[in-house]
Amino acid sequence: MSNSKIVEAKQQKVDLITEQLKNSVSTIIVDYRGLTVAQVTELRKQLREAGIEYKVYKNTLVRRAAEAAGIEGLEETLTGPNAIAFSNEEVVEPAKILADFAKENEALEIKAGVIEGQVVSAEEVNTIGSLPSKDGLVSMLLSVLQAPVRNFAYAVKAVGEQKEESAE
Repeated sequence: MSNSKIVEAKQQKVDLITEQLKNSVSTIIVDYRGLTVAQVTELRKQLREAGIEYKVYKNTLVRRAAEAAGIEGLEETLTGPNAIAFSNEEVVEPAKILADFAKENEALEIKAGVIEGQVVSAEEVNTIGSLPSKDGLVSMLLSVLQAPVRNFAYAVKAVGEQKEESAE
């Protein structure tokens, strides 16, 4: 391949990564050194089932793409072998999957993330990963909203039972 074709191929790859960074609501960078092939396969499977794209790119290409996407602050995390998880729909789910996987497999290290265009630290990614999922939050909200009605129903029932006992 000639030099111009190589440069053109790299530019296309940078453009692709730039689009992924722009379209992603949650992007998480991890160091996967030390994971076995079976562990990486399991991680990829979990992410794919959640609709999350997991890719390995050269750091120089990611740096250029981040710059093109207007994301600052990732340069220091882009050292060594990295993989990137992109999610276009869910903010919490990729952080949850990666944080849980990192707890079980110490070789996986969360390095940083980009949540809705803002660079966040590994600690913040882990905190986001500890949040309940959207469905979990909805069920919590519904149980909180149901509690006063349920308590009122129990109170009415107790009053009714008291009146029955006093009538007897």
